Amino acid sequence: MRLAAETEGVGQDLVLLHGWGMNSSVWAGFAEGLAHDYRVTRIDLPGHGRSPFEGQGQLRAWAEACLEVAPDRAVWVGWSLGSMLCLQSALLAPSRIDGIVVLAGMPRFVQGKDWQHAMAAKTLDQFIQALHLDHRQTLERFLALQMLNSDHAVQMLKKLKSLLHERPDPLPEALQTGLELLKSVDLRAQLSDLDCPTTWIYGNRDTLAPAKASADLQQWLPEATMHIVEGAAHAPFLSHPQETHQLLMSSLESIHG
Repeated sequence: MRLAAETEGVGQDLVLLHGWGMNSSVWAGFAEGLAHDYRVTRIDLPGHGRSPFEGQGQLRAWAEACLEVAPDRAVWVGWSLGSMLCLQSALLAPSRIDGIVVLAGMPRFVQGKDWQHAMAAKTLDQFIQALHLDHRQTLERFLALQMLNSDHAVQMLKKLKSLLHERPDPLPEALQTGLELLKSVDLRAQLSDLDCPTTWIYGNRDTLAPAKASADLQQWLPEATMHIVEGAAHAPFLSHPQETHQLLMSSLESIHG
């Protein structure tokens, strides 16, 4: 399985990984701004956009597929589910990843006894059940949930839908697997094994990846950099592109020295 990827710009390498149900077109305008200073590679996750899906059910297999088409060395930027893949890829191939920037991402996306600042498990279960009945309607609901409470929510939702329609719809089996990964994966205990700097950027109105999780992450990543974008929900790079761009550029400058 070779994933679809496209590259623009010249300079040090960046890899951009999108979230569940999305595709790499969601980065279009944001990537164009980054390409003034970096060589940007956008990857469609398995079964999303133009990428095939061969039934891989483990996060490791998805990460290996991303590594196969990524540059030899790069800073990886991941949004939501894409951030989990960045973390997993860095654990698998530390020599290839110089740093990670997480946008609205988590090492574990569902709540637990010792992890309260996350999505309720029942919410994710409802999406999994609904997906079996109507995957398109379920995806529409998820898009709306990502923009909930954000500044410019209506405009951003319209923009997001327009961007996604530039590529084929995600495959239902890939959507199902992606939700199962969000429900089951827990990378917290492995965070201390990361051999690269990390930056975590959250929206203060995000209900899927609450910004309060950033404080809990410090126990595994005491040197990590944390930022909160005021007025943003689950897609700060869409609702607040300039502020997110500036935070990302600052992180990249720090990583590259």
